[in-house]
Amino acid sequence: MVNGVTEKVPRGKSLLWLKDILGEKDANMIVERNGVFVYPQQYDSVFVEDGDTIEFINPDFGG
Repeated sequence: MVNGVTEKVPRGKSLLWLKDILGEKDANMIVERNGVFVYPQQYDSVFVEDGDTIEFINPDFGG
């Protein structure tokens, strides 16, 4: 699941690959894998696995 939608992700793909493929460009974006925060420097070393739930959260900083 990616942002609440079932997605097919090829085996061996990282969060960085998924982020790029989905066009996520927000520098302030938060990424969670199975409810756990993932640091930006880990995006290329954390791999999507069957059954994962990935959330790309774009905080709205405004007033």
